[in-house]
Amino acid sequence: MEVKPGYKLTEVGVIPEDWEVLPLAATVDFLDGQRRPVNDNDRAKVRGDIPYYGASGIVDYVDNFIFDDTLILLGEDGENILSRNCRLAFIISGKAWVNNHAHVLKPRHGYDIGFLAEYLESLEYEQYNTGTAQPKLNKQVCSKIPVLRPPLPEQTAIATALSDVDSLISSLDALISKKKQIKQGAMQELLSGKRRLPGFSGEWEVKRLGDVAPLQRGFDLPTTQIKPGTYPVVYSNGVLNHHSAYQVKGPGIITGRSGTIGKVTIINEDYWPHNTSLWVTSLKGNDVLFVYYLFICIELERFATGSGVPTLNRNDVHEYSVTLPPLPEQQAIAAILSDMDAKITTLESRRNKTKLLKQGMMQELLTGRIRLIPPAAHAVSA
Repeated sequence: MEVKPGYKLTEVGVIPEDWEVLPLAATVDFLDGQRRPVNDNDRAKVRGDIPYYGASGIVDYVDNFIFDDTLILLGEDGENILSRNCRLAFIISGKAWVNNHAHVLKPRHGYDIGFLAEYLESLEYEQYNTGTAQPKLNKQVCSKIPVLRPPLPEQTAIATALSDVDSLISSLDALISKKKQIKQGAMQELLSGKRRLPGFSGEWEVKRLGDVAPLQRGFDLPTTQIKPGTYPVVYSNGVLNHHSAYQVKGPGIITGRSGTIGKVTIINEDYWPHNTSLWVTSLKGNDVLFVYYLFICIELERFATGSGVPTLNRNDVHEYSVTLPPLPEQQAIAAILSDMDAKITTLESRRNKTKLLKQGMMQELLTGRIRLIPPAAHAVSA
């Protein structure tokens, strides 16, 4: 393997010549011996404002603490070790209580805690999993995980760059949450008639939902019989496949019949509603977008029955009363809510692109493929 000048081949791949590779046990002190789990009943007796941490973050709040420091927690067990639905390595600061589901790591001299947390978060842990029924990272295996050590100024520069991107992601998350709350409030007011749009007046009609948008059961389509095509196959939790044929002309509104109850999907093209879903057979002259937002606001979960897999009772849904304005007002309301959705989607797309940008930055910066501080600068500062 050819290695370009200024780099060297190591057990973790090609890295800059002035970077080191050390086992995790040589870079941190494990404070696992100080952890103490507290069961739910006992925590209920000691409620407070001090965070109680587990493998994936804050589990509860208690009135006492074990640690009062800036530390890294690394999840010790749980599906997140493999699925990575949330951070596995994260920094805590200040007073905290930690249970026995997260390793507690205190970086030694020569390590920037932000860099080390990001480096540990960037690793794939499947190779270190020692669990059978449940994924687990035991201390013995974790101690041997190879960790890179750039010069400290470069660690700090890398950590700062990644932290800046995290701040942007957090600000986008907060803005998305705010926009969703505003939209939720607008839906409750506009769809109930509590707030009327300028230029509209008159009484709304009260009708059974079954007289507005009756639901019908979807069609069976085993996964093995799906032939790749352009028509969406809509399940209880949304579009999961595309098929070469369709059963229903769009546009349509689909919601879960069994399994996932409460998710509502709108489809503009022709589609195949799966038998786990219910679909609207006729909109009775009403605006499809307006009816879609009505379904979202109904809280369909209340009509679920069954102790095992929940099933939506469409007869009960059909008896639910809704208020309807004339079609022009329906269309005006739907246009406003749809515009809000479009803005939220744009923000979510920007956030997702920023997350991908961070992933790319981590791959380049944490391996030394891109240097924020040239080697010559380290030599001068030394």
